Amino acid sequence: MRNLAILSEDDTDPRPQVLAARLDLPLLGMAEAEAGACGFFLAYRDGCLKLLDRQNLKKGGLAVEIDPRPGEQHSYPAPKKDLLAQAVGKKSHSVVDATAGWGQDGLALFRMGYEVTCIERSPIMAALLADGFQRLMQKDWVRKRELAPPTLLVGNAIELLASLPEKPDCIYLDPMFPPKRKQSAATRKSMAVLRDILGDDTDRQALFGAAFAATGRRVAVKSPDYADPLGGKPNESYQGKLLRYDVYLK
Repeated sequence: MRNLAILSEDDTDPRPQVLAARLDLPLLGMAEAEAGACGFFLAYRDGCLKLLDRQNLKKGGLAVEIDPRPGEQHSYPAPKKDLLAQAVGKKSHSVVDATAGWGQDGLALFRMGYEVTCIERSPIMAALLADGFQRLMQKDWVRKRELAPPTLLVGNAIELLASLPEKPDCIYLDPMFPPKRKQSAATRKSMAVLRDILGDDTDRQALFGAAFAATGRRVAVKSPDYADPLGGKPNESYQGKLLRYDVYLK
């Protein structure tokens, strides 16, 4: 993504230079960032890696949130009571989140006790996820239980699913659909940035086919309620207020 640069805010911190070299992106100081034409930036601030745009160049930014979302349990393993758990299957053990994005569903599944593998095609989002997983490993409840973080695979999910060493119990898909309704400010911000980086998942039909071929038991697809089922008529469907989980069984 050529509209993005790495922002270095501390000359004594080597991480921005390492990240810039790894992602093959320009490394800019604050003055250069303000004067330049880049619209997005990655920066280490507030103890984590954040994605910034010009509106929050000097403060703020978006990071992978590793703590439970509002309404979710803080205990481990969290109860498998919500629609996500029902769609993935309460008796499933291994889950591949093939469209990781900001990692919120993958992390929710991790907190429920599933063995989670996340696939992310964008190196930018993968860097944010890797930072989030590193912070996750510093949590007391994770260290106390000696838990391993979700496995992160970077690349095209269609190709990576075909090369999995073992068939997971469930492959979870949350593809990017064109928006058709107004979203909350927080959701709109994170999703708008994700859409700017990734665009819509125009290959989601091929992704579903690859997921169904690679899964051991089921594919769960999260969709907005206005979207047609990705794989045709599902075996099971769980309806929320604004979204739906369609389940396809092997």
